[in-house]
Amino acid sequence: MKLIMVISGFLILIAAEVLRVYYIMPFPGSQIDNTISVAYFFETYILYFRILGWGLVLFGLIGVWSRITLSGKIITGIVIAFYIFIALLFNYYFVADKIFYQPRNRNFATAAESKIDPRQLVIGMSIGGESKAYPLELIGYHHQVIDTIHGEPVMVTYCTVCRTGRVYSPMVDNKQETFRLVGMDHFNAMFEDATTKSWWRQVNGEAVIGSRKGDKLRELPSVQMSLRAWLEQHPASLIMQPDTLFTQGYDDLKLYDEGTIESSLEKRDSLSWKNKSWIVGVQSDEHVRAYDWNDLVERRVLNDTLAGTALIVTLENDSTSFHVYAVDSLRFSYAAAWHGMTDLNTHSEWSLNGRCLKGSLQGATLIPMQSYQEFWHSWKTFRPHTTRYETK
Repeated sequence: MKLIMVISGFLILIAAEVLRVYYIMPFPGSQIDNTISVAYFFETYILYFRILGWGLVLFGLIGVWSRITLSGKIITGIVIAFYIFIALLFNYYFVADKIFYQPRNRNFATAAESKIDPRQLVIGMSIGGESKAYPLELIGYHHQVIDTIHGEPVMVTYCTVCRTGRVYSPMVDNKQETFRLVGMDHFNAMFEDATTKSWWRQVNGEAVIGSRKGDKLRELPSVQMSLRAWLEQHPASLIMQPDTLFTQGYDDLKLYDEGTIESSLEKRDSLSWKNKSWIVGVQSDEHVRAYDWNDLVERRVLNDTLAGTALIVTLENDSTSFHVYAVDSLRFSYAAAWHGMTDLNTHSEWSLNGRCLKGSLQGATLIPMQSYQEFWHSWKTFRPHTTRYETK
């Protein structure tokens, strides 16, 4: 009976340490099923499992330790050492916030001073006339960057495995909340708030488990495009610069922008509608649609109607900067001769970033809609009612 208690104690200790991390990190098979509640259970009650496990071990050894043979004591020591190894591994090596850190030094520079290649992709946003750009290959490592724009706190987030850039207000219950990266669920980054320890999904800012389950962070408008394209629209923008403490982390994400990074979790599939294919996603009320990136590259301008809203999806000549605009009754065609587009209603000439350059509508600008570039597996997982745009 004593032996059974000791063995059971060690099994509880080892299983609890492994399972609380296994189901919230990208281990084989861990991201397929709906196991977030299992991971949260072990994370929440890990201290109780440790007390129970060590209680069984110590109670089983009390009174019999002196009678255990030398080989038995050696085996016990090896098992204890193995548990300590597992505990260290799953508390300091495999834990998300011990792998990815927030920047210690948030440095920003003007366009003239910036060291960021203008071809790099950025998440850009403007508040109150102040603009900032956050390179994907920097925030992709950090997963979140807490900043302020025009005095308003912002939480710039990115999940490289889903290719999802989102910006949220970190205000919860009228106070600024602090979040830590806790892992992922269905391959999407998961954050834990410091106040209630609830877990929040990066792709939509929703608390999916804990006392705040069902609450949502307020999303702030943002765009993804090349830094050069962003600066054309916002020449006074500040640009986030690398924190030299994390050079290796940034280096590991080189070629991420192009999708050619050597990582099965982050590399693009060049075919259409595969799990790792790129799409542009748009949501209007409850209506959701995905646009194939390859189709967009080929056609440059896609006309569509979603939930009664006429829209176009455009791709600039750098083949990386995309836009989605509400266009009322206008319809557009790509003008290959001068790398722009023409509206079929007035035959005015427009740039691919939504400005009318010539014609009766000269000076007009199109109304942007929130849109995202994303891996297809992510978009269809978190928006299961999505439809696909089919070229007519």
